[in-house]
Amino acid sequence: MADSNTRAKSYTHQVTTPESVDGCCLVLPDASPGAFGYNRRVTDLPAPQSSVAQPAALSSPLNFKRIFSFDWLRDATPPERSSLIAGGLGWMLDAMDVMLYSLVLAFLIREFAMDTRTAGLLNSLTLVASAIGGLLFGVLADRIGRIRSLMASILVYALASAACGFSHTIPQLATFRFILGLGMGGEWTTGAALIAETWRAEHRGKALGFMQSAYAIGEAIAALVVALILPHFGWRPVFLVGVLPAILVFWIQRQVPEPELWKQRAARKEKVLFRKLLDKGVLRNGILATSMNAFSMFGYWGLFTWIPSYLSLPPEKGGRGLSLVTTTTFFLVICFGKWLGYALFGFFSDAFGRRKPYFLYLLIAAALVPIYGMSRSAFWLLALGPFVAFFGTGYFSGYAAIASELFPGEIRAAAMGLSYNIGRGLSAVAPFAVGALALRYGIGPAFFLQAGAFLMAALLALALPETRGQTLD
Repeated sequence: MADSNTRAKSYTHQVTTPESVDGCCLVLPDASPGAFGYNRRVTDLPAPQSSVAQPAALSSPLNFKRIFSFDWLRDATPPERSSLIAGGLGWMLDAMDVMLYSLVLAFLIREFAMDTRTAGLLNSLTLVASAIGGLLFGVLADRIGRIRSLMASILVYALASAACGFSHTIPQLATFRFILGLGMGGEWTTGAALIAETWRAEHRGKALGFMQSAYAIGEAIAALVVALILPHFGWRPVFLVGVLPAILVFWIQRQVPEPELWKQRAARKEKVLFRKLLDKGVLRNGILATSMNAFSMFGYWGLFTWIPSYLSLPPEKGGRGLSLVTTTTFFLVICFGKWLGYALFGFFSDAFGRRKPYFLYLLIAAALVPIYGMSRSAFWLLALGPFVAFFGTGYFSGYAAIASELFPGEIRAAAMGLSYNIGRGLSAVAPFAVGALALRYGIGPAFFLQAGAFLMAALLALALPETRGQTLD
């Protein structure tokens, strides 16, 4: 036993010294046993028989090739592959439906004679609803399974998106955006739990990163839909396209199996005991993760809800006055930056751990956002956009892995949904806050508020326990 402890200490020393990473990654101190939210069961040690590449050997070019290799995707089992496709497509189409609102927001402002404060409030309603939906569908997923809950959430947001096209008053539009938010929160909760419980520990971060990266693809699809439909048919048919994700439900029902972990728990007929959320370790980790997520989402939603309007509105209304074609082009470039940030974070988190990349992404985002908000030339808006998107969104890929590895299996989906979507619900004030500040200072200067939120999230990330390599129960 003493030899085993000595080897464990030696290994831990290897992966946390500056020499072990040879300058490839900023070395941050691990959370101490007394740190807020520290979980004694979570360590830097990999799961048994894990093949995850360790940072100790990163000085070798060969190991860099292994870290960024796609062999893990080629060697995936059929359940792993189908779960990734289902969760990724569901999240991609969810993003399309959500982003359609932001992309036609300038036209809705004119149609309904709204000011920017009201427009931001409508989007905040969607975020509040997503917090409720995340909890409701999380509870449902723990009781009836990940697959059926995923299908239900997709149907909710698809039908609600199409209904927005029939709105004739602001209250009607607000109602449909609220219902859409319920499905939006449920899709992330069920899709992330499905992938986390299906994939092996050494590749879980990469799989969840690819799922999250699908969000950027969905936003790009939304931009193309708006560019093709809006000039010729107006904003109402744009929302009608949002019903198309409902088709995905039929494929999921036929091709995607429930995770074996959930089947085993269902066979044991384990009760979903929500008092486990109040266990000391679970509660502290949950509060820490939720707070960090709330700040990061405040930064994200306040920034990316308003970027399309920031680019397209005239200068006298706080924007930069770009044309529809130019705005769409810039937005597609931003979507590419988002996709790359999401996808690469998964590789970084499986190689360096969850916490360190999370901190660095948020810190760099906090530095870039004020520069982007004060840029006036089209050149700098185009040049900075993908970098703001890369660092201002990519960290989301890490949250699903962190949350799935922090919470016990019998309440995993409910706890993930609660933590992620409470953060999203608290961040609901962000679009409204930016809109209110924009009335006085313009949209660009209002983005300083989002930079502060990113910085707070980065500092909270330092207190997270490391969860890489956890074997889920």
